[in-house]
Amino acid sequence: MALVEREEMAQSANLTASRALSTVPGVVVQDFFGGNDQPRIQIRGSGLQQNPVERGILMLQDGLPLNRADGSYIVGFLNPNAASALEIYRGYTANRLGANVLGGAINMISPTGSSRPGVSLSASGGSFGQFGGSASAGFQGDGYDVHLHGNLTRRDGFRTWNESSRANIGGNVGIELSDNVKTRLFFGYTDLGFDVAGPLPKSYLKADPSQVHTGPVMTLPGPVATFPGPNVIRDKPRREAEQFLIGSRTTAEFDAHLFDIVLGYTYTDDMFRFPIASGIRTTKGGDFTGVLRYAYKPDASAVLPLFESTAQYTIGSADRENYHNLSGTQGPLFGKSELDATSLSLNAGFNVPFGESFIVSPAIAYSHATRDNRDVFTGATRPTVGYNPMNPTMRVPDGTVPARDSSYERRYSGWSPSLGVSYRPDESQIVFGAVSRSFEPPTHDDLLATVNGTPNTGPGRNPQNPAATDMFNTPDLDAQTATTIEAGWRGSHGDYAWDATAYYSWVDNELLNLRDASGTSLGAINADKTTHFGVELGLTARIADQWTARLAYTYQDFRFASDMVSGPGRVIPKGNRLAGAPRHVVNAVLQYDATENWMLQGAVRWLPSKTPVDNMNTLYADPYAVVDLRTQYRVNENVSLFAEVTNVFDTAYAASTLVIDQATRPDQAAFIPGDGRGFFVGVNAKF
Repeated sequence: MALVEREEMAQSANLTASRALSTVPGVVVQDFFGGNDQPRIQIRGSGLQQNPVERGILMLQDGLPLNRADGSYIVGFLNPNAASALEIYRGYTANRLGANVLGGAINMISPTGSSRPGVSLSASGGSFGQFGGSASAGFQGDGYDVHLHGNLTRRDGFRTWNESSRANIGGNVGIELSDNVKTRLFFGYTDLGFDVAGPLPKSYLKADPSQVHTGPVMTLPGPVATFPGPNVIRDKPRREAEQFLIGSRTTAEFDAHLFDIVLGYTYTDDMFRFPIASGIRTTKGGDFTGVLRYAYKPDASAVLPLFESTAQYTIGSADRENYHNLSGTQGPLFGKSELDATSLSLNAGFNVPFGESFIVSPAIAYSHATRDNRDVFTGATRPTVGYNPMNPTMRVPDGTVPARDSSYERRYSGWSPSLGVSYRPDESQIVFGAVSRSFEPPTHDDLLATVNGTPNTGPGRNPQNPAATDMFNTPDLDAQTATTIEAGWRGSHGDYAWDATAYYSWVDNELLNLRDASGTSLGAINADKTTHFGVELGLTARIADQWTARLAYTYQDFRFASDMVSGPGRVIPKGNRLAGAPRHVVNAVLQYDATENWMLQGAVRWLPSKTPVDNMNTLYADPYAVVDLRTQYRVNENVSLFAEVTNVFDTAYAASTLVIDQATRPDQAAFIPGDGRGFFVGVNAKF
């Protein structure tokens, strides 16, 4: 488990999830929509190819899952500005939290009135029309404490059609009901909105990374489509999402027995205006979650309980509607669904000491999930729309296709045993090894995908394949499972600390979300067999009296372990790398404390090798290195100033890419530019 305290996060005018997690090895964060904090997060490749709604990681706030009942989550709701710390559980260690997925869990810990008393204010701004402000207040009384916070960030963006904003308010109240029982009530509301600037062809990115794509270029004779990709100017893709959260956590301790009960409810209202090929999707619904944990710890000095168990159950429903996107406005309805989901996770394990230094940790987890969709669209046909490819602002006559039923009922269950062994030669070191199973059922976004659109037509209308009239793909997917072995060494000595882990996973039925050359969804499939090998290395050192350094290095080698048929005439060869996974990721920070009150810091994000964009490994994103400079000056005990220059050398680079099944042209729009050079300043005040 890695812990990132608020003070350890980058002192930045725009503290995004990617910056907050940059010092954690094994956590790969790629800015997906132009650096406005809508990243793709993956740990050990879990959920690697899904975006914009993510899966593969259990996201928690104070132990309450932010994931919906089907396992999906909206990454923009992860707000490090509102956290006092982030806990990252990689691999099998997350089972104790109810996370049986390959990637593990991230838990956002909220500040409390006792941990963060007083009033705090901050304001910052700078390039790309960026502005941010936050305020918090905490206090405690006799047997209770209260903490409230609010923050707002907005930016025009580095690119055209790149505006974003996020407003968040929340708080919690802690109450001591007795000497043994404590409870904490918490609530939160987030309003999130951002334009989707979309991908560019590689040549466009190098020429001007701030531009957006205007769709395929049609040339005669033929016509032949070059530079395939979405028309951002016409379609105006955007996401607007709100989430309300309320919950409680009650902890009771009776001698060696600890009980922890978490109850929560979230309501999510999500609108995503995709390019015309997918249309506009609205999803509104709520999810109830209950978590019960029990731990037995007869030896108070022990690091881990002798026995612990967790039961987590989430049930939720949502109404989903699909509309055509007509030049950024809502067109005719072509789909209406009632979605229901449940997820049950049970985990029990022992931590049995052998002698003074060894602990053996056997555990077993059980997962059961349901995914139901009832198609309530009442028409006998579904409408189709399109534009003239030679004149992409000119509508062509509307059409219809048969309204085939998209209903389904899916059931998933599986056991996930694990066995860990740890050795502590002293209090500052631990060596460990483990073998574990993981289990991950698909989400509704895997099971219900819009298909058969093009950059100039809506779903169900593909002029190149007139027989493909289905508007939805509802594959009968299996759950993704994996067997993982891992070993590691964590410790510290003097001015040095390290965290090193290596793992190897044999994955069955890996869930892949495929797109064609234009970025249009092809739906999800199960890969037969894949392998994930990785190394996660973190180092911290005080290299001189005033100099400290941190390094987070991640190595990923994810491959197809057998030939895989991904579509008609498409066979991905055994040994190909999985698209979207950079092989080497290096984040390094060097800090110089010039005086007691003045700090200077340099940071580098370095991907030294190319990353495959497609599973056929024919198109690659180029390596890059981006340098940031920061400084902070503490005026007095209450006020500090900070400044930052990001991307100092104004490097044009792809912060992320679309993940494509097979790239058919080298000029297709698949590369998501990162921000150019930016200048930012800010102030923090505490009272």
